[in-house]
Amino acid sequence: MIIGMAIQAHSKIRVAYYYDGDVGNYYYGQGHPMKPHRIRMAHNLILNYGLYRRMEVYRPHVATFEEMTKYHSNDYLTFLKNARPEDTIDSNTAKARQRYNVGEDCPVFDGMYEFCQTSCGGSLAAAAKLNKKQADITINWMGGLHHAKKSEASGFCYTNDIVLAILELLNHHQRVLYVDIDVHHGDGVEEAFYTTDRVMTVSFHKFGEYFPGTGDIQDIGSGRGKYYAVNCPLHDGIDDDTYQSIFRAVMEQVMLSYQPSAIVLQCGADSLVGDRLGCFNLSLKGHGKCVEFMKKFNLPLLLLGGGGYTIRNVARCWAYETAIALDVEISNELPYNDYFEYYSNDFKLHIIPSNMTNLNTPDYLQKMQSTIFEHLRHLPYAPSVQMQPIKDEITDETVSKSSYKCFSILENCVEGDNEFYEEHSIKPNRNERSHNLSAEDLSPETKRIRISSPKSPKSPKSPKSFLGSKFSKSPKYSRSTSDS
Repeated sequence: MIIGMAIQAHSKIRVAYYYDGDVGNYYYGQGHPMKPHRIRMAHNLILNYGLYRRMEVYRPHVATFEEMTKYHSNDYLTFLKNARPEDTIDSNTAKARQRYNVGEDCPVFDGMYEFCQTSCGGSLAAAAKLNKKQADITINWMGGLHHAKKSEASGFCYTNDIVLAILELLNHHQRVLYVDIDVHHGDGVEEAFYTTDRVMTVSFHKFGEYFPGTGDIQDIGSGRGKYYAVNCPLHDGIDDDTYQSIFRAVMEQVMLSYQPSAIVLQCGADSLVGDRLGCFNLSLKGHGKCVEFMKKFNLPLLLLGGGGYTIRNVARCWAYETAIALDVEISNELPYNDYFEYYSNDFKLHIIPSNMTNLNTPDYLQKMQSTIFEHLRHLPYAPSVQMQPIKDEITDETVSKSSYKCFSILENCVEGDNEFYEEHSIKPNRNERSHNLSAEDLSPETKRIRISSPKSPKSPKSPKSFLGSKFSKSPKYSRSTSDS
């Protein structure tokens, strides 16, 4: 067997994969843990495993201003479009940045608006492909930015590609299910659909003194959306078996009760063991089992990225889950690739869970499951099948019963061993091209790409710690306490 090659295919499922080679050039700034370069690393593994041969690969269009206003406000998008890192910070600029929650967690960086267009464009194109029934599964690892609000940045997210993709799916699907396995609560998506029964949001996340401080089990939606928000608040150290026990039980009941016709799965990789901002103990196999499980329902499935700050593990995870989508088994021996030095601890695909304590007791999980099942029993067997005007269901601000406490996503940031960060070398070149377009246009919204990837500048092996502010500015919408 050739090391690193795809080794066993089980079916011919139709998968469409979206990637823009420029995405790895965007740079949040020195020391910032969010690194779009991780998406390029994942893509490079996908190439070198040979997975691209088994799926349609597209470079999506960049989302237009008008497309993003399907959810985001004009004023907010105008701010994102015009903001520059070199702007003089006068009183008006400071007020605008404070208003839109741009600063510590969500800095203004070169190409910020274009980065948002790229992320949203991929998710919109992926949703449209499902609507056209031209694929069974679509993948956009550039997306999954679940914290962004209608008029506010949050948690490294500026625009919410997930909400835009779901709105696109709702043009053709009566009910859409959103599932979030990021370590942080999927607050931005939940907020957008908090008062509608046409979208059910389900989030499995760390809860407590942790960003964003939302996602209590009693946050269940309101109005017509009551009981259509499902929150599974988890504690530190949850392992593969424990996670699967609650994930499968909850999702089986959700699928039975809600009966969606399309699924969006946010695959945030910060729930993996060893993540710089995470606190869970999942292996790639444990994380990937969630993808396998949702895939078995044979519904149109959109896979998105999200959080993930130990970037070598993010790349491993999304390459592995691309293989799962394709029904392909891949070798544990990593193929040689442009970023091989990042994996120098063992050059293996799979990662080993730690011996951290699992604070999720069987009693706690059983009580949580019982509470969620009781909420789901309030649902009609087949909710509101009539089409509803989308714009009437998505309100600017929706406030839940919970009190609010403010957290910064950077509070728990730690450095891991053998992690590379490009800020210690050369800042990525914003004009660098990582693939060439072919002349053939496959559709109005996408272009087939001929794939090749440049090497990232090498970085030292001893990164310095990131020291962020303890608290970020309070968002206008929040629910709290009792991820991306």
